[in-house]
Amino acid sequence: MFMLPLTQWLKRFRDDETGTVTIEAVVVLPLLFWGLAATYELFELHRYNSARDKAGYVVADMLSREMQSVTPTYIDNTKTVFDTISNDNGENQIRVSVVHYDNDSDEFSVRWSQVRGPGTLEVLTDQDVRNAHDSLPNMNDGEEVIVVESQSKYPALFNIGLSDDLMIENRILTSPRFAPQIIWEDD
Repeated sequence: MFMLPLTQWLKRFRDDETGTVTIEAVVVLPLLFWGLAATYELFELHRYNSARDKAGYVVADMLSREMQSVTPTYIDNTKTVFDTISNDNGENQIRVSVVHYDNDSDEFSVRWSQVRGPGTLEVLTDQDVRNAHDSLPNMNDGEEVIVVESQSKYPALFNIGLSDDLMIENRILTSPRFAPQIIWEDD
């Protein structure tokens, strides 16, 4: 006897369509806002990475055209150029290195390496690149390559599930254009 009114009440509740728009809005609006925020955040992440890529290419191109010795002041100014092109007042770190290949020993060595800006990048050593055949291009005996690496922490605007410490790392390789080698000279 008690079950009959309860089952009728449940059927009535199931068939009642009043308030469905409110329930749908409560379910869908948070997903819609998250989707918009994620779209914006992923676009901004791509823009952030692309700006650093372009800045790295400019620095590598500058160095590849250099016919005179590169000095610490020159590298300081390349960091300024990098920061200006990336255009966000972020804490960027760059590492500029010149790597030499010796065909007789089939090993790479570092001619010189410099780091500017705060971060975890350190000056490259011979040990770091000695057998780096998987990350450096095939080169002829005595050939050199300029390696420009950058590292920046991406400042996320929205919390869409990305790591708070998302590091954007870029690496550009190019060879000297007008001179056979890029010479380092301390001031």
